[in-house]
Amino acid sequence: MKDIYTVRISKQAKKDLKKIPWYLVLKLESWISAVGLCGLHEVRKINGYRDELLKGYRSGQRSIRLNKAYRAIYVVDNDESISFVEIIEVNKHEY
Repeated sequence: MKDIYTVRISKQAKKDLKKIPWYLVLKLESWISAVGLCGLHEVRKINGYRDELLKGYRSGQRSIRLNKAYRAIYVVDNDESISFVEIIEVNKHEY
């Protein structure tokens, strides 16, 4: 059984997407498509996204890197038989 997920984008993430370069929006859209087609666990294996489990106050959340500066933060919800990935924020990561 594949781990196919439906991806939802929060209101905050939609606002955030309006502020980032268009090519990063395209990268996020390709990640969303891949999750729907191949499954989340397969997409996590793709090095270019650098899928990471977050710590601290973001414990339980994960992120993908859109580039060196920007990350998309997401959580995985299991609603009985339906699984969702919700992108909750796209932010500029400070180093």
